[in-house]
Amino acid sequence: MALFFKQMTENEISSIIIGAAIDVHKHLGPGILESSYEICLAYELRQRGIEVRTQVALPISYKE
Repeated sequence: MALFFKQMTENEISSIIIGAAIDVHKHLGPGILESSYEICLAYELRQRGIEVRTQVALPISYKE
């Protein structure tokens, strides 16, 4: 069961995300393409029970 079904505070969610990001950076190190970090972070968050969607299209209004 994914954690998104459980009510979590912003601090709990932030702690999970920051911990996952630190783990990814420790494993990959600096200087890797952003897309590699994105894939690994999404994987790590899913492993921790967080629902993740990447590269989601968002409607924007520009100069209208």
